[in-house]
Amino acid sequence: MDGTAIILTSDFGDPGSAKTAHGLVRGTERYQIRAVIDPKNPGQDAGELLDGHPRQIPIFDSFPSFQESGVGPVDYALVGIAPKGGRFPRDMQATAEAALRAGISLVSGLHEYLGDIPELAELAHRHHARIIDIRRPKPKSQLHFWSGDIRRVTCPRVAVLGTDCNLGKRTTTRILTEAASRAGLRAEMIYTGQTGWMQGGKYGFVFDATYNDFIAGEVEHAIVSCFDETNPDVIFIEGQSALRNPSGPCGSEFLVSGQTEAVVLQHAPARIYYNDFEKVNAKIPPLRNEIELIRLYGAHTLAVTLNTTGLDRREALRYKVQYEDELNIPVVLPLEEGVGRIIPLVQRLIARRHLPLDGGLGI
Repeated sequence: MDGTAIILTSDFGDPGSAKTAHGLVRGTERYQIRAVIDPKNPGQDAGELLDGHPRQIPIFDSFPSFQESGVGPVDYALVGIAPKGGRFPRDMQATAEAALRAGISLVSGLHEYLGDIPELAELAHRHHARIIDIRRPKPKSQLHFWSGDIRRVTCPRVAVLGTDCNLGKRTTTRILTEAASRAGLRAEMIYTGQTGWMQGGKYGFVFDATYNDFIAGEVEHAIVSCFDETNPDVIFIEGQSALRNPSGPCGSEFLVSGQTEAVVLQHAPARIYYNDFEKVNAKIPPLRNEIELIRLYGAHTLAVTLNTTGLDRREALRYKVQYEDELNIPVVLPLEEGVGRIIPLVQRLIARRHLPLDGGLGI
């Protein structure tokens, strides 16, 4: 663990902009979260506000309120927002400056580098704090080209892909990894975003901070390193965006370069259009079509997981039954009911690896 931390947000109740904060409250092995700074939801427990489960993480309306509470001190202030475009909101700068004046280091996964904001850089230097911009690209000398080493990885790889961005793929990947571990499997996760790094992921890289020529190689390197060092039964891979999202088509890298044989597909039934692209009529394709595209890439869709935002319980269950009847594969609500129905399918994938070539389990 790197140390103790607070999370900076502008509205913890907004699942879109605060998704990094939500992930950190759900769990991180890198930091011990002491509090959340959020001017819109003070006085609440962040866990209870997130999903009804108290986690003893209080929300304060400002950095001075946090200081006066006696909850601190802390080592880090984590920028817990993921705004469209990745710009740092200037109305949050005063809070960041206050943290730096207190000697607290800033950690940010935004596209805009906080270390390049002169006022913040000067304060960090003056008060012996650090600014850690996770999305700064690694030097090219530290990056990898695809080599073919992936072909010696013998454990199954399961990619958690989605039909759109901002669906909770990372959260579902963590839930799957934890559920497989509880079932007695040696399960590992490959993170591919800044929040995964903040949560303490050991194997992975920040996909959209990596030069395009090295994406395939970084996917392979993360999987091979994980396999060599941990000898896992199964590796789960966090997906990014969607195969056909026009603003950032992504996913084929995991299927092709990562030689992934199975997919868990995350979907939000309440969404008709790709996120923020209603005005250009960019519709999300039907689930059946997406599963067929995944099949053409050479992977099998084990199950569908549903993001139920915008649905009540009755509507969510109706979609679950509808998709199961249509697709003939398990459909689960990972946040509401867990992923227990998917783990036996993963166990069958692992068992199939130990059968003769003419064995097969019909997966």
